[in-house]
Amino acid sequence: MNRSPGLRSVHWCKSSYSNAEGGECVEVADNIPDIVPVRDSKLPGGPVLLISPQAWVSFIRAR
Repeated sequence: MNRSPGLRSVHWCKSSYSNAEGGECVEVADNIPDIVPVRDSKLPGGPVLLISPQAWVSFIRAR
């Protein structure tokens, strides 16, 4: 069961830090105005964290 039905048809992009061994698997959906959805790629039907674009930019810059 997908817990975020409004995001079923979005394009998910896996982080370049994710690897084939199953660690650090983060995906981000793009092209959604005013929100940045983030999920664990190992749980595609699981919960999605919805982040503001401003918070996402701060997160990326802090890495």
